[in-house]
Amino acid sequence: MKRVKHIQLKKGLTVGALVSEMNQCGVLGAGNIGKAAEIVKEMFSDKDYTVFLTLAGPLVPGGMRQIIRDLIDQGYVHVIVTTGANMVHDMVESLGHRHWIGTFLAEDEELKDQDIGRIGDIYIGQDAFKGLEEWMYKTLESIPEEKRERISTTELLYEIGKRISDPQSILATAAKKGVSIVSPGFVDSIAGFHLWMFGQDKKLRLDPLLDTHKLVDIVYEAKKAGMIILGGGWPKHYALFANTFREGVDHAIQITMDRPEPGGLSGATLKEAISWGKVKPEGKEVTVICDATIAFPLIIASALEAIKKTH
Repeated sequence: MKRVKHIQLKKGLTVGALVSEMNQCGVLGAGNIGKAAEIVKEMFSDKDYTVFLTLAGPLVPGGMRQIIRDLIDQGYVHVIVTTGANMVHDMVESLGHRHWIGTFLAEDEELKDQDIGRIGDIYIGQDAFKGLEEWMYKTLESIPEEKRERISTTELLYEIGKRISDPQSILATAAKKGVSIVSPGFVDSIAGFHLWMFGQDKKLRLDPLLDTHKLVDIVYEAKKAGMIILGGGWPKHYALFANTFREGVDHAIQITMDRPEPGGLSGATLKEAISWGKVKPEGKEVTVICDATIAFPLIIASALEAIKKTH
């Protein structure tokens, strides 16, 4: 047996050194964050890996936009499977709107009177979505009608990304780098309802089966598959189940605040995923029970620091 090594906080400790201390400690949440950083470093260091990143929960409003964008730009992430809401918030940021620090103790009736929407302790003005609606209609109009006759959300988000000028945008960077953003649940977002309204008068037919086709093609082409799961929900299941066609992913980490006891997918551990053929039995996996806005930056910063040291 290995002994628990107590974490030492030394002067000038880098993020990577801190997470390394956590890894050497080896137990509880600290040990899991350390293990996750090691797994991510392996995935990012091996060019044979196709890395899937799944997004659920308010990650873009919660300050993770730049990290996600940079991972795409630097070639570490090759596929994103996401809720529609995260891409909506990427779009409104690209249009110049901002998310603001609020409070969980808000008087929501007052916020409604001020046309402010609340996500936990994050505020955003409703004018952002009015601006998005106008921009979305113009953007959809600019996509050739024959393309709109039958289109996947992956292709639609690529077309939208091509039309975003903000270089810090996730969608714009993914379009530039050829990274697929897959979101068959995109209709369950504010922009999804904009699509529905546009489709009342104009030609627009979304086909989510085309998204499945695209995702499974990527799975089949992957020499090795790795996955970073933030939150849970359908993005987690969709990406993992697609990988059952190659007998599971090789490496995976999950960061979630949900618990496994109720039996829901969002809290299901990656150990459980082995039984479904979503993760290979010989693969490496770890489930980190933590707020993703805490653990994700720590894990990514540590992995990138370690990679930099080896080059």
